[in-house]
Amino acid sequence: MDLLSSLILGTVEGITEFLPISSTAHLIIVSKYLNIPQTEFLKFFEVFIQSGAILAVVFMYFKYAIKNPEILKKVMVSFIPTAIVGFLLHKVIKEVFFESADLITGSLFFVGLVFILVEYLIKKKTILLNRSLKNMSWIDAALIGLGQSMAVVPGVSRAGIVMLTMMVKGYRRDESAIYSFLLAVPTILAASAYDLLKTDLALILDSNNLPFLLVGFLTSFVTAYVSVTWLIGFLKRKTLVGFGVYRVILSLTLFMV
Repeated sequence: MDLLSSLILGTVEGITEFLPISSTAHLIIVSKYLNIPQTEFLKFFEVFIQSGAILAVVFMYFKYAIKNPEILKKVMVSFIPTAIVGFLLHKVIKEVFFESADLITGSLFFVGLVFILVEYLIKKKTILLNRSLKNMSWIDAALIGLGQSMAVVPGVSRAGIVMLTMMVKGYRRDESAIYSFLLAVPTILAASAYDLLKTDLALILDSNNLPFLLVGFLTSFVTAYVSVTWLIGFLKRKTLVGFGVYRVILSLTLFMV
């Protein structure tokens, strides 16, 4: 890896982490096209730079979280199913799921179609988006967590599946996105901490790797801040159809190359 690669990957992570298009899939795809070998350091790097994106959310929504403690309690309930699934399937996720190009491509395609279908049902008034986070039930919080647990499959998109689950339950798009941001904090921090425990400390303490980690972290922070700000404004005016079409086109492109 070089500094340019770390800059590119940090940018990809920051832009895609909170968009419903799967940051994991994009990092894997970009790494392959940059001919970066799937080493232990790269796996750690990809986890580490997620913390930069998370820091951006903490920076942006700290006051919101403090003013809405009930929502934070619901976030922790939503986190539990994902934590259980992630812990039980950690080895399978890392050694099987992340290595399957067909699984990633298929997930991008299938979830993209679901986006389009759900938006069609909303347009036909079959699904009404008239609920807010302040009236979320504990059962809904648990169901959202179960939905997020499906994101252990790369290509599904953690943010995307959370937003889809909430929209099917009638929550507005922009509020669904905000909840997905808040839920990302314990989810990604826990995953990062668990991966850190399983990482060779020599990779972390090696001074030669520090510049790559720093560049990736800072780039991820800045681009995530911009991405989150843009997405909230976008969802107040637009639908998820564009993201669904993008996912389908990307998956078909990957299938053909």
